[in-house]
Amino acid sequence: MPHVTLYALEAELAGRESGLISGLTDAVVSVYGEWARSSVDVRLIGIPAGRWARGGVAVDSVAPSVTFGMREEVFARDDADTVVARLVSALTAAVTAVFGDDCRDEVLVELVGQPTSRSGLGGQVISGTSPRDQRRPRSSSSGTAAQPRPRLLGRG
Repeated sequence: MPHVTLYALEAELAGRESGLISGLTDAVVSVYGEWARSSVDVRLIGIPAGRWARGGVAVDSVAPSVTFGMREEVFARDDADTVVARLVSALTAAVTAVFGDDCRDEVLVELVGQPTSRSGLGGQVISGTSPRDQRRPRSSSSGTAAQPRPRLLGRG
């Protein structure tokens, strides 16, 4: 599941939530395809005044930053450079569509690759299959147990 977290000053974030949620979700879908839409997890974090600082001084205004969490295997794909560039571009465009183009040069997008074995879901360490698939094998139409379905962020 792709995780998109946007950090912005609370006063600048207020009232823009709907546009950001749909824009950030659409940005991920533009790179991975419509199949990914239902898996995109968006979090909007509003930082109160006085709690975002640069150079040791609290700032009154700052461009939003975005963290995109994904499985680290994405970085090993043959098309990783293209996927990374498209994600950075699409996420930046989604932010500037809501906050305005004046912040474009300051929008930070961080792509974070998480090893599958260092995450958990439902109290279980995530392997290459979903926890549901780990608990019981699925049956195929032929009556034999099907192989667990890999949980991948990208195709291929």
